[in-house]
Amino acid sequence: MIRTLLFTTALAFAATAAAQAAEPIVGNWKTASGATAEIAPCGGAFCVTLKTGKHAGKRIGNLAGSGGSYSGEITDPESDKTYSGSGSVDGNALKMKGCVLKILCKSQTWTRL
Repeated sequence: MIRTLLFTTALAFAATAAAQAAEPIVGNWKTASGATAEIAPCGGAFCVTLKTGKHAGKRIGNLAGSGGSYSGEITDPESDKTYSGSGSVDGNALKMKGCVLKILCKSQTWTRL
């Protein structure tokens, strides 16, 4: 019985991990400034946290979506201002876009590490 429970728990964990790992946005990315950002599942979305550089440890985004297309909020770590944002994954490139009032936008492309 204990073996069955352990096996079932292990299968459930493996299935969850595989589903999360399969999402294109999950992983480490080199930002336009050269810092490393980690994008990982958190809650029902994906959190963007800087791992290296001047602002290491700072959470700079929260995006929801799937299949390579995401939207949410992005924070500029220099100004600490938060914008509506989006991201789209194409292979090893992640195009990030932040906008004010959906008319003034800035984009940058990150590269998968």
